[in-house]
Amino acid sequence: MKESFTVVIERDPESNWLVGEVVELPGCYTQAPDIQSLADNIREAIQAYLGDKTDEELYPEFVGTLRVEVGG
Repeated sequence: MKESFTVVIERDPESNWLVGEVVELPGCYTQAPDIQSLADNIREAIQAYLGDKTDEELYPEFVGTLRVEVGG
């Protein structure tokens, strides 16, 4: 059965690489120099993460993002 997961992508300011983190799987993340490589890497990371998964495990549901301004 196929599952879909939400990946948040940020750019590392030092390396300029993309960093992807799977919202529903705490600690599941990877990096790559471009979006296609990141997608390939994150699929591998998810498969490795799910290797120990039991069918009873529940994952948080991604709801959305919120951008908040603070300060002057």
